[in-house]
Amino acid sequence: MLQFITGGVCAPKGFAANGVHCGIRKNKIKKDLALITSEVRCAAACVYTQNLVKGAPILVTREHVKDGYARAVIVNSGNANTCNANGVEIAEKMCSLVEEYTGIPAGDVVVASTGVIGQELKLDPIAGGMEELVKGLSSDEAHSSAAAEAIMTTDTVKKEAAVSFELGGKQVKLGVICKGVGMICPNMATMLMFLTTDAAITPQMLQKAISEDVKDSLNMLSVDRDTSTNDTLCILASGLAGNPEIAAEGEDFDAFSRALHTLTTEMCKKLAADGEGATRLIECRVRGAKTKEDARLAAKSVVNSNLVKAMIFGADANGGRVMCALGYAGADLDPMKIDVDFRSEAGTLPAYKQGSALPFSEDFAKRVLSEKEIVIDVALNEGSFEATAWGCDLTYDYVKINGDYRT
Repeated sequence: MLQFITGGVCAPKGFAANGVHCGIRKNKIKKDLALITSEVRCAAACVYTQNLVKGAPILVTREHVKDGYARAVIVNSGNANTCNANGVEIAEKMCSLVEEYTGIPAGDVVVASTGVIGQELKLDPIAGGMEELVKGLSSDEAHSSAAAEAIMTTDTVKKEAAVSFELGGKQVKLGVICKGVGMICPNMATMLMFLTTDAAITPQMLQKAISEDVKDSLNMLSVDRDTSTNDTLCILASGLAGNPEIAAEGEDFDAFSRALHTLTTEMCKKLAADGEGATRLIECRVRGAKTKEDARLAAKSVVNSNLVKAMIFGADANGGRVMCALGYAGADLDPMKIDVDFRSEAGTLPAYKQGSALPFSEDFAKRVLSEKEIVIDVALNEGSFEATAWGCDLTYDYVKINGDYRT
């Protein structure tokens, strides 16, 4: 039985974490350097942004996990280390610092950065913070939270979770920390997300699990239609739970994949709800599509629409904006078969039936769309496939945040 537990990335056996302020950020209150380590070498798998402009840490991480193994993750916030002439050199030196202070080979270190693009990342603050960072490594819950805090940029809340489930008669744990509330509309991964597990699983099956999962989790998340240069998802599996190693598809692989999807979709909701300037979480559920891809295209188009996002911000039940977004989604659908409902804790508002607008009470509509979480329920009535996408409203504060992000 799968259940949520505490501990974040420190919940699985063998992992420790920490986060400190080293001086990359001018704000001395904010942590800006995080480290996750494992007692043993782990099976590792990653997915990255498809933006052609990629942060230097991605180039280094790709090389380091090419053999399917890693043992540590070092992450800084406050600077993306992207579009810098010496970016790869700095990323490599960050990994070398991990080796110097922990003994973990630099080639077994995953490195990631987040923050402003196009500003040189200085190594001195990172080097100066390594002793405190490593000395404070711990497997307790507070240190997972410290790492989660250290990777935040414009996030307003830390994002971490963990689950426990059974594989082959053994109790297995899976934990996660992540960040990112802007530049979110990825084609492969999203923002920065780091998962740890004590499951025994081969690198090949681990890669298969996350590559399949992101299609219906992180790839269905959007805040602002901008794909970051540094998006990275990384998962490390220590194998210390002692379950029979997952080396092929089957019941155990399916159970692991379900647990993984539970965590990644939970994080999608947290990330969307904390979108830059956001006041509401939008969840678009599309059902009755001809194909899975049609369902994904339709759901993503709705949460991507700036007009839909603005409509939700104003609690103005303009369902025509949903119909419009569905129409240009690129999905194979018949507009005259579409039903659209708005749902929240305040109730359900039928807005469109078979492509035509329905009459409704403006007062009731306002109540439904004024809740913190809004579901846009779309029935295409064409087939049996479905998909869900997550987004947020578009507010005045989004412009304020990004109008002076660098300064």
